[in-house]
Amino acid sequence: MQFTTKIPVEKSDFPIDYDSKILLLGSCFAENIGKKFEYFKFQSTTNPFGIIFNVVSLEKLIRRAIENRKFTENDIFYHNELWHCYEVHSELSNSNKNTFLNSLNELINSTSQQLNDSTHIIITLGTSWVYRNLESNEIVANCHKVPQKNFTKELLSISQTEESLQNIVSLIHSVNPNCNFIFTVSPVRHIKDGFVENTLSKAYLIAAIHSHNLQAITYFPSYEIMMDELRDYRFYAQDMLHPNQVAIDYIWEQFVASAVTEESKAIMTEVAIIQKSLAHKPFNPNSESHLKFKTQLDIKIKAIQNQHPIIKFC
Repeated sequence: MQFTTKIPVEKSDFPIDYDSKILLLGSCFAENIGKKFEYFKFQSTTNPFGIIFNVVSLEKLIRRAIENRKFTENDIFYHNELWHCYEVHSELSNSNKNTFLNSLNELINSTSQQLNDSTHIIITLGTSWVYRNLESNEIVANCHKVPQKNFTKELLSISQTEESLQNIVSLIHSVNPNCNFIFTVSPVRHIKDGFVENTLSKAYLIAAIHSHNLQAITYFPSYEIMMDELRDYRFYAQDMLHPNQVAIDYIWEQFVASAVTEESKAIMTEVAIIQKSLAHKPFNPNSESHLKFKTQLDIKIKAIQNQHPIIKFC
């Protein structure tokens, strides 16, 4: 007897291995998956410009990086004792103007290189709802707690989202034609937009991703797994909006089954054993048993690093 509806997940034609270079962009769920890649010591980078929820803002940053178009004083503003930029997340904001600009432009350089080098780019779309700044008439990635009267709220149409997705793929393929794309829709529910409005938003994202005009991409059903296979509030965090760690772990397992090579899965098992050992807190650090434990752990680390030099443990 089955008590859940299993979401079918297809095997990737371009699976990820430990030689892959992975760039994850998008919503907070990209951060969840990014932490998994980091834990298992893949070559990955997650959201260099912070969490970005909408596709138009993602396209804008990717275009900046590929065209090497640096940020200037015209792109930043001072509010609540910090310098901000409407194109990036507030976690990057800084009290020093020059430091802020320099850090943004260093990210342009590093992201440009990552877009050139990545074998896989994973993009998680969060919402179709966007905020447009009335002064500039530009869609923003983050409002930075600027009063709401300075923005209008809009719902991106399917065609607008589709156009931005096509532009993202074309831009990246112009400098990195062999890059593989994995798109997914965040399972996080944006209830502040309204229940019906959240459903409409997610539907628009899914429809745009599945447009026949969007070629050379893979779709991973994060949203569908959460909404159907994990259809129970025990899989949500306390806010009843975000997936909890059990749900994140389960969706990650489905992703690995779909998108990671069998050889790499075996390496992941070895990495996980080492990571758990590194997290071990001994009762007596100077005991003979713990010193022996450390020696054995060092042997395991050296063995895996000899086979895979890109794997580093702190």
